[in-house]
Amino acid sequence: MKPIVLPVFERFIFKVNLFGVEFGATWYGMMYALGFLIGYLILLYWVKIKKIKLSYDEVFDVVFIVFIGLILGARIGYIVFYNLPYYLSNPHKMIAVWEGGMSFHGGLIGVIVAVIIYANIKKYHPFDILDLISMIAPIGLGLGRIGNFINQELYGRVAEGIPWAMVFPTDPQRLPRHPSQLYEAFLEGVVLFIILFATRNKNLPVGVRASLFGILYAVFRILVEFFREPDAHIGYILGFLTAGQILSLLLLIAGTLLLLYFRKQNIRSRILVYGKNPSK
Repeated sequence: MKPIVLPVFERFIFKVNLFGVEFGATWYGMMYALGFLIGYLILLYWVKIKKIKLSYDEVFDVVFIVFIGLILGARIGYIVFYNLPYYLSNPHKMIAVWEGGMSFHGGLIGVIVAVIIYANIKKYHPFDILDLISMIAPIGLGLGRIGNFINQELYGRVAEGIPWAMVFPTDPQRLPRHPSQLYEAFLEGVVLFIILFATRNKNLPVGVRASLFGILYAVFRILVEFFREPDAHIGYILGFLTAGQILSLLLLIAGTLLLLYFRKQNIRSRILVYGKNPSK
């Protein structure tokens, strides 16, 4: 059974050389930007039909602070969680995001911190906003994983005997592998979006949606990591776990504890309006 041999995809949409430093926009970055745009349009539509009690300006503010929190958190998280010795030796590389190196778990922490700061200023419950974000965030996650696939990065472990095994030109060994980026796009993007978006008209306590997001993402990520090639400079931890699985396990524990807490608190949302036709 022959594997699918992928063509060479150009990693960058465009590149610029500025003062001897080459940087540019990757497909991964463009996909995340597209995810933000789609999420922003959904929130604007919800304001229009009175699904959420936010103004158009507040929606822009939320998307902006989430973007800043995500970028900073994802980059800092990657530096700290995945490659701290390298970046301590090469501090000028810390800002080279166009070379890759973003951590979901770090990005999540960055978003939470940014939302807490914004919510305190606007006198909202932070999880009112995090619940709202959790319903549309899977769009960006799914598109981001498709960007990983186009960039031919974060590919899977060696796969034998499956008809969809793929050979990635970026793989030095040129072996058939699981297209784990597509597994993640499906689970973390499509499936997670369907589940959480389906709760938009459910009168759930504040914090439950965000907790479910954390729990489900963690479960899906732990599962897919069994098919994904671990980072070469880290390898396996304890002989069989990856860094992503350990971080996701911590997220799973935190999400479960928060879910139990918020169900007990049973606070009603101040932002979401319930019902199938909220504008009528």
